[in-house]
Amino acid sequence: MAGTSTHTVTNQPPPLAGYDVFTADRALAEAVDRYTGADVLEEVRAELSALGRAAGSVQLQEWAVQANEQPPRLRSHDRYGHRIDEVEFHPAWHRLLGKAVSAGLTGAWTRPSGHVRRAAGFLVWTQVEAGTCCPLSMTHAAVPALRADAELAAEWEPRLASTLYDRELRPAGQKPGALFGMGMTEKQGGSDVRANTTAARPLAEDGTYLLTGHKWFCSAPMSDAFLVLAQAPGGLTCFLVPRLLPDGGRNVFLIQRLKDKLGNRSNASAEVEFDGTWARRVGEEGSGVRTIIGMVTATRLDCALGSAGLMRQAVAQAVHHCAHRDAFGGKLIDKPLMRNVLADLALESEAATALALRLAAACDDGGEQERAFLRLAVPAAKYWITKRCAPVAVEAAECLGGNGYVEESGLPRLVRESPLNSVWEGAGNVQALDVLRALQREPGALDACLTEIGRVHGADHRLDRAVKDLFTELADLDGVEGRARRLVERLALVLQGSLLVRYAPPEVADAFCASRLGGDHGASFGTLPAGLDLESVVDRARPTQ
Repeated sequence: MAGTSTHTVTNQPPPLAGYDVFTADRALAEAVDRYTGADVLEEVRAELSALGRAAGSVQLQEWAVQANEQPPRLRSHDRYGHRIDEVEFHPAWHRLLGKAVSAGLTGAWTRPSGHVRRAAGFLVWTQVEAGTCCPLSMTHAAVPALRADAELAAEWEPRLASTLYDRELRPAGQKPGALFGMGMTEKQGGSDVRANTTAARPLAEDGTYLLTGHKWFCSAPMSDAFLVLAQAPGGLTCFLVPRLLPDGGRNVFLIQRLKDKLGNRSNASAEVEFDGTWARRVGEEGSGVRTIIGMVTATRLDCALGSAGLMRQAVAQAVHHCAHRDAFGGKLIDKPLMRNVLADLALESEAATALALRLAAACDDGGEQERAFLRLAVPAAKYWITKRCAPVAVEAAECLGGNGYVEESGLPRLVRESPLNSVWEGAGNVQALDVLRALQREPGALDACLTEIGRVHGADHRLDRAVKDLFTELADLDGVEGRARRLVERLALVLQGSLLVRYAPPEVADAFCASRLGGDHGASFGTLPAGLDLESVVDRARPTQ
């Protein structure tokens, strides 16, 4: 009969939408309370809650889908044959990026508790669409590098910290705000930037050069300016390359092609050529790595924050689904085996959030002890948190069954995005080797980390034993390079464990120490040992709408 329904839709979870992404994340909200100055705490809470409500809205979720389904396109020439090298984005991309800029995600350096409030916002925003986080991160991270030149910093910092997004290509001095990109990697060198061959020829005007060469990866090629490394007469040097010249003409910034990437589809990454490209020197000749290292540290922290955000969204989706889905006579969330899986995922997510926000707080402190802590803890956290992101995303998708393999669920986008931060700003081996350098050359960095860990000495016997094992590893650094990953993993886990024992609810700390530090854990998620309060762990991770 016409109009007769062939089936009735039942037992399908409602969309996870119309909720506050920030306040629904108890671990994140508690970390913000912990590390934010009392004089601005209410302001920061309100600011992050507003961003959280936007992030959880149906409208922004739709924009994120649109930006991914219609990725950026390169327009190398205009209709008349003039070379223009512009990247076109779907309007949804600009709406998302404008929302993020207006939320202050490109500036943290001068605001009270600026790094903590921005870190929490960045973690929230990653859950909307991680592709927009690249230009946000580059712009924020450019500040410490620019400060190597007081004149450049005075000129550019107000533009980078602006909460006004201007998508038009015009001289930066005429814009209310500006975005930065970065180009370090070349074909022949990869992470070995000292092998870069891009040449910088000095001009008559002091501090100005012409660049000739290529960059194999250029992040955010639609930006107003870029920090790049090139070989000047005095050695590898950092330069600022604007898209437009001071007189308003186009700089030589030849976009050869956009990368066809596994994930991060809404964001453009490009190969670019310099052929007499005008640039300003940043810092002294030969000090390129030293100048840009502050930028690298900031972006590595953003990698950890971004992965923590992706994990949180994956866990939130999995717990939400299982809380509403009936199977085998009851809710999936109440089934002992599924509860074990969800609790295991929730532990990974909360540990990542705890460590990432602790690093942001150290940035706000700025003291010598905290700077030493960051020197070792940032590459260790970047290594471990980004490594855990992909397996968490895949397991979370499996919690949705076949639905998790379907694009409409949003989980496939998280899965594709999940490996990116582990390779961006130096893959795992680069981070592990950086930790070794800090251990061998900067003993204050290890002392600072051990001081942090030692604050909870005696509070949990499994943590104490793990610290003892870490000391054993550190006592034998002969031939350590081949086991550097093992060492860094242990350091990161001990740091996470110490933070959870100190600040998390007892059931969370107990489950983490029993599984990650006590050795009673299988090779896959869902193998937590018996006797733990998994119901409380899962309930804490459940997003409330």
